[in-house]
This record gives sequence, structure tokens and C-alpha cells, in this order.
Amino acid sequence: MGIFSSYKKSFKARIILPAVIVLVVLVVILNFYSSVKFLHNTESLIYAQTIANINSLMSYIDASKDSSRTAAISMALNIDAVNAIKKRDINEILRIFAPMHKFYRVNYYTICDSEGIVLARTYAPDHFGDSILNQQNVLDAMDGKIATYFEAGTLIKVAVRTGAPVFDADGELIGVVSAGVRFDLDSSVDELKRLLNAEATVFLGDTRITTTIMADGVRATGTALDPAIAKIVIEDGREYFGDADILGSPYKTFYKPLLDATGEAFAALCIGIPLAELKEMSDILIRDGIIIGFTGLIISIMILFVILSSISKPIIMLSDNMDNVADGNLNINIMIKTEDEVGQLGKSSQKVVDIIRKLIKDINTTIIEHEKGNTDYCLDIGEFQGDYQVLAGRIVELADLGALDQLTRIPNRRSFDNRLALEWDRAIRGKTSLSILLMDVDRFKNYNDTYGHQQGDVALRTVAKVLPQSLKRTIDFAARWGGEEFVVLLPDTDSSGALTVAEHIRAGVENTVIPSADERAAKVTISIGVNTQIPTQSSSIDDFISKADEALYTAKATGRNRAVSGAVLGERRNGVQGVESA
Repeated sequence: MGIFSSYKKSFKARIILPAVIVLVVLVVILNFYSSVKFLHNTESLIYAQTIANINSLMSYIDASKDSSRTAAISMALNIDAVNAIKKRDINEILRIFAPMHKFYRVNYYTICDSEGIVLARTYAPDHFGDSILNQQNVLDAMDGKIATYFEAGTLIKVAVRTGAPVFDADGELIGVVSAGVRFDLDSSVDELKRLLNAEATVFLGDTRITTTIMADGVRATGTALDPAIAKIVIEDGREYFGDADILGSPYKTFYKPLLDATGEAFAALCIGIPLAELKEMSDILIRDGIIIGFTGLIISIMILFVILSSISKPIIMLSDNMDNVADGNLNINIMIKTEDEVGQLGKSSQKVVDIIRKLIKDINTTIIEHEKGNTDYCLDIGEFQGDYQVLAGRIVELADLGALDQLTRIPNRRSFDNRLALEWDRAIRGKTSLSILLMDVDRFKNYNDTYGHQQGDVALRTVAKVLPQSLKRTIDFAARWGGEEFVVLLPDTDSSGALTVAEHIRAGVENTVIPSADERAAKVTISIGVNTQIPTQSSSIDDFISKADEALYTAKATGRNRAVSGAVLGERRNGVQGVESA
């Protein structure tokens, strides 16, 4: 009795057993008929070949996208290419890019400036100076994104294109590299025919622009796609797999719509296997197969309808719950009480919802804390497992990218601005003083020129380590201001206290040994401008920072390696003159 009860609870058994019975009946009937009528399996082989061709075509398309993307990204990062684009040297651009076609397996490169004006085309060297802002991959690249689309252009009708932004050494956008693999060439369809052993055609809209199908000894270009298939493939943007009449001959075909950046099908790829020799046999098999198929289908539907009616209710409930999840409603509880596989699926689905709910909550908390300038806060990836842990880790990395300076690993300018706004409002409410230390590494350009930028980076990282080590309170905040400049924010600190901290930092930097093979590069000093203020509603953050900057200017102009507060500036304004430029 226990075994039978367990069996009744098994969703799998309730589906598989009747399905097996139905399939056995159908197999017996079909095998009996096939032993008389079905003399060979050519149709099945052609079907299998078409499926294999579809998979190969998809792989070919994916490989083309990958080639386009790799080619665009690689050349956008190529130092020689970047320099040539920045100089707008057309001959140098063509010299660098032209040999890369074969290496990256692309057909062409189009290079434009930051305004979308073409600097060079490798496939049409004499055609430049026009705008290509009508191409979405270029527009996306100008926004800093790397994007791959199927697109039609002025000279190239059908191609997969990737646009990659090109930045100079200062991080400024200077142009876009667009790399493409063409599908509108005779050589492209010839290559597909060689790979797939099937006829290949490329449509622009519903018109053949290149094909391996011949009519009167020439390629049958300029002919139209069957209107019914055009409705599916071009108008609806859906794939079509099945039989088709092409120029009066039957084929087993597959049509793949090529969607542009807006999701509209502007072109299509077609592969086809001729079926002329099988048509007569297919007519006989289809006629008799329809009779048997419908008979078996009616029997199957009747049996399955009765069975599925008793088990569909929890599935519908689970489906409705998951639709809510898909619509963004995570505040649900999946209430399926059955003990079969559907019940287990419901419990697993609820577990997934709980994990996603917690992950989203932790992400939101992390974002809120970082917006407050609390860059030390981050979600605990140890609370997640598997791919969720990987995702949580990636989120932590992204949080670091947004909040930390990637060279020094201390908070960046954006984090500082957020923290300053927070502390400024807090000081207004509490009527407390707020101090800022704006500091600059002395003669850093000479240091870089003498010992190299790599050693300069080491020096900046070393200085960055001194800052948090010199701060005694958790509310004090150090960040990289930009270049060789750093900044420290000291809430609830008066001018005297701020100068004390500044001197502590200055001495700490002066006494710190910078790792270097050259002993002369082991020391740097910093100048610090200090400003203290009790903010009010009428106060300006810009003025607050500006006064610290003036104090920094004075510190550098009066000898460097020193800290100067706003009080010194006041004295200078009241008559102390003769400070030389830093």
C-alpha cells in the first residue's frame, strides 16, 4: 500500500506511464505501416542534415559576431591606431588597419572621429568625410558602449558590425572603430555553400542580393522572396523552417531574419536543400501519414486530456506565481502543498525568489551606503552560493569600480563629493565646524619625468596609504581628488585640529620611504591647503573648496612641503604680499 501511495504522489509517474502507453501504441502502428511503405529514410536524413546546417549557420553567425567584436575592441585599444586616429592621419590609419582583416577574420574597418565623420574606410579608401551617425553601433560607441548589430550602411548592404569607442591617453573620446563581417558578397554565400553543402541566399528586405542558386547560368539575384515567407521572416522577424518553392523548385529551407538595433528584420539568410527527387515519394507518404498521424493524435489527445486535467491546477498556480516574479513582484509566497514533483518545484522556486529578494535588498543597501560615501560597506558574498555568489562578487567589483580610485584603492572623487554633501548637511543641522585638507604632491611632474610614470604610480599609491593611517577617527574621510591631488574631510574639527592633522599627514608622507630601485626616488613631499568652516544654509560648497585651494596655492608658493590654513590667506589679503607662483 505504501509503494502504491508513493507512486500516486509521483508527478513523473503520472505523466510518463500513460505517455509510454500512448507512444507504444503509436510506435506499433507506425512501425507496421513503415515496414510496408517506408522503403528508405532519405527524408529523415535530409531533415537531420537541415538541422545540422541550421546549427552550423548559427555558429557561423555567432563566429562572425565574435570576429567583428574582437576586431573592433582590439584595434580600438591598439596604441598605434589610437595615435593615428588622434592625428587624423588617414594614410597611417589605412596602413595600420588594412592588414588586420585576415588576422581578425573581418571584411572591413570603418574609422570615424568623435563627431561621426568618417576618417577612413579600408574597403573604400577614397570614400571618407561623410557622417555615419545613422549606424547604431557607432552611436553606442560614442556613448562609451561596445555594441554589435546587424546593420545596413551606405556602401555595405548587409553586415554584422561592432562599434568600439577609442579613447586617448587622457580618457577623452577621439573616435570610433567599426569592424564588420559582410554577408552581401558572392564570396560570402559561396563560403556558406562550401561549409554547409547547401544553397545559400542573402536577402535585403524581400529581394535576393546574392545567392548560389543559378538561373540560366547566372546568379538569381534581384528576384523576390515568397510573400508568405516574407511575411514571417521580414515583417514578423521570425525564423522559418520548412519546405519552400524557390524559383519553381522545392527545397527544404531555413530562413534566419537579421534584426537591426531596433529589433526590425531588414535582411535574411536562407539555406536550402533541393527536394526535387523526393517530391513524388513525399506526396504519397504525406497523404498516408496524415491519416495515421491524425488518428494517433486524436487518441493521444483524448488520453492526455483526461490525465492532465487532474494535475494541471498546481502547475497553473505555479505559473501564475512565476509570472508575478517575472513582472518584478518578489513579495510572493508560493503555496503549493502537493508532495509530488510540482510541489518540490514550488519549494525550489520559493527558495530562488528568497535568494533574489535578498540579493536585490543587499544591492540596494550597498548603493545607498556608497551614495552616502560609506565605501567600506559592501554586501556579504559569503551568504550566497554558486552563480549567485559569482554575481554577488561581480556586484562587489562594480561597487569598487564606482566608489574607489583604481590606482590607489582609496575612495575616488565621486565618493568624496557624496561624502562632502552628506557631511555638509550634517554640519548645517548640527552647527558644527567642517574642515577640508586639499593636498598636492610637490613637483610631481618632475618626479614623473625623472623616474617614469610607473614609479610615479608607486609614489601615488604610497602617499594614498599614508592618508588613512594618519586619520584617527572613523568619520574622517580620505580620497583621491585627481592626478597627484588628494583630499581629506574632517567633520566636527576646528581650524587648529585640522592643521594638526594636516601636519601629521605631511610629516607622515615626508618620512615614508617609497619603494624604488633608485634611492633618489624614495622620497616625495606634499603641500596642504586647509580650510575650516561652520556651514550655513547660505554657504557654498564651491567656496569652501576654493578657499582650501587658495591655501594650497599659498603652501606651494611659499616653499612647498607645508600646510597652510585659510587664516594665512586672510593675512595675505590684509597686506602680506610677494608670494611667488608655485
